[in-house]
Amino acid sequence: MQKSSAILFLLSMLFVMTSCDSNQVFDAYKSVPGSWSKEDVVAFNFTPPDTTNAYNLFVNVRNNNDYKYSNLFLIVGLEFPHGKTVTDTLEYRMAKPNGEFLGEGFSSIKENKLWYKEGFILNESGNYTVRIQQAMRENGKVNGVTNLEGITDVGFRIENPSTH
Repeated sequence: MQKSSAILFLLSMLFVMTSCDSNQVFDAYKSVPGSWSKEDVVAFNFTPPDTTNAYNLFVNVRNNNDYKYSNLFLIVGLEFPHGKTVTDTLEYRMAKPNGEFLGEGFSSIKENKLWYKEGFILNESGNYTVRIQQAMRENGKVNGVTNLEGITDVGFRIENPSTH
């Protein structure tokens, strides 16, 4: 009986913590099975609730101890409803100089909330698609890392800017 009470308590706390996220507009993750191939694109579709408000956009990444780099290069494409696409090549720091991973988490999984666009207005009504692809390269090598180990999940998040 105590075990089921503890599980119920943990589920209740999880619900309370996630339901209090008043800035969230969109938040989704997709798992990366095994390794992240340079050919695999992780895509998210969304429709913003407003075409006049500014939003903060984030790429979320979960990694485990198999990730062997101190940074992460991504190609992120944002496709607008009427055909325009904005593509960015982004670099994020994933570890401190001593090798300790950045991000939140107490276990072997670290979660990183990475800035993509700040105060961005999604000014077309309709369905948007964001496409995220890894673009890692090893020092001194021309070809990219074919299969990136250690990334477990990739996410995309849209928030209303904080008012504090």
